[in-house]
Amino acid sequence: MIASVLIITFSLVLFVYWFRYSCLLLLRRGADLPVTAADRFSCVSVQQGLKAGMELDPLYRSLDRDYRLLTYLLEHAAGLELERLEYRLLVLDYKLMQAWYRLTKSAAPRYARRALGEMADVLNVMVGRIGEQVGVRNEI
Repeated sequence: MIASVLIITFSLVLFVYWFRYSCLLLLRRGADLPVTAADRFSCVSVQQGLKAGMELDPLYRSLDRDYRLLTYLLEHAAGLELERLEYRLLVLDYKLMQAWYRLTKSAAPRYARRALGEMADVLNVMVGRIGEQVGVRNEI
């Protein structure tokens, strides 16, 4: 009985570790994308707002609006798709960070800011992947 509980607990801990590591790798790999259309979404402005110390709720609402738009595009636009596992991991990470934000926004604003930052990173990677597929380039 005790051995079963230890095995289940250890397996769960390893799964959570794998999930976080995979998400962070996807975000790090996506940050290096040369192709992006992030200026049309609020990902970059949210990250700047977080650094500037802006109020969190308006930033969250703009990220949520972008998330709904991106998921709609990925589900309904012909020819737009991300790798299924990558897309599911990023969406799950976004939803977990969304739940973490809701839990910590009043009790621990520092953690809520981190959650919003990771949510913005997830959306930035998704926008970059879509931009890579349609050939949108940043003009600097």
